[in-house]
Amino acid sequence: MSTPRFLTLPPGVAPQKIETPQGTFAALEALPGSGVVERWPALLVPGLTGSKEDFIAILQTLAQSGRRVLAVDLRGQYETPGPDDPGAYTCAALGADIDLLAHLMGGDDPVHLVGHSFGGLVAREAVVDGRTRFASFTLMGSGPAAIVGTRAQHSRTLMKEVPELGLEEVWHSRFEPDALNAGVPDDILAFLRKRLLANSPAALASMAEQVVTMHDRTDELRQIEVPTLVLYGEHDDGWPPETQSAMAAALGADSVVVPGAAHSPAVEAPETTAAALVTFWNAAESRLLDSRPAGL
Repeated sequence: MSTPRFLTLPPGVAPQKIETPQGTFAALEALPGSGVVERWPALLVPGLTGSKEDFIAILQTLAQSGRRVLAVDLRGQYETPGPDDPGAYTCAALGADIDLLAHLMGGDDPVHLVGHSFGGLVAREAVVDGRTRFASFTLMGSGPAAIVGTRAQHSRTLMKEVPELGLEEVWHSRFEPDALNAGVPDDILAFLRKRLLANSPAALASMAEQVVTMHDRTDELRQIEVPTLVLYGEHDDGWPPETQSAMAAALGADSVVVPGAAHSPAVEAPETTAAALVTFWNAAESRLLDSRPAGL
């Protein structure tokens, strides 16, 4: 579980409700302190047991680069409601939601897309489906196919126990002991419980199944002309760093290894992560603008 280290929203960051034809999405919106948006916007997508709050520590820095930045809860996740239909939570269905949000957010401008962990698999669907032309795509702590190791075991446990035991029991038996062992402060612990219990059980179980069964779409992603960054912690315990490095090489993508970080670089090394994203976004915008025909 990605665990924010603080919950106080920085200046320029505020909760929002994004109304779409597919329902209302909860978001955190960050705007430049000057109030002037000079660069293309960015959309941040969280992981399986996470939420928009996983990006709190980087939102202000990203916005100060002159952008509107939006971090969202996926359908059925925390403060975004969702149906009881498991089919609503496939990566393809959630990717279609990302397409919709990007179109609403960007208007005439392309959007920088960032997906963390499971959110990377979802965001990849939006890139590959071809409905949206993104300014760039960042896979953050996310791999080419199904997650592996202890995180895969945890996801398989969620698939089984959420429908059988319910979210309250799963919190007490799985998440709370881990958080207590990690010394999570009381206010963050209370948030983690509130967030888990607010999830749609169908969403959590279905997303857990998706993250352990996802097939490799690297070849398809490579065919899409979009500047791509693979960013991951040097101690990532989700997809091994060597797997993410190999994926970056196969994609011909930029690659950033975040020193000292594990599976959640935006939480564990926010300034390094934010600086890497801004540098990549600026370069991607320059390349795209330079490639446009004269007069456009």
